Amino acid sequence: MCGIYINADPILYESRTRSLRIHGVITTVRLENLFWDVLHEIAARESMTTSQFAVQLYDELIALRGELPTNFASFLRVCCLRYLSMRTEKGADVPAAAPEPAAAASETKPRMLKTV
Repeated sequence: MCGIYINADPILYESRTRSLRIHGVITTVRLENLFWDVLHEIAARESMTTSQFAVQLYDELIALRGELPTNFASFLRVCCLRYLSMRTEKGADVPAAAPEPAAAASETKPRMLKTV
């Protein structure tokens, strides 16, 4: 099992900082290259740039929770992992995001953002 990690290309776990403009405010996000690759993959499925997709996640999070997590980069990492997990569970094809009914927003169970 260690081969999965030891044989990984070091470029995948090197961090890269990108500047994102979110509603006119420039913020920097530092993620490992593999996470940027996954965000790019998800964004492409949604016909967006990576920056546009990050802003959409930001907006959905604000709409749902009313506030940002203390660490937006961690939130993006979790979104990537959830996407990969869903892709694994459903096979290689994860459907693009569809608007959810308003009734689903009032569930008592805490909801996670749909990233695909």
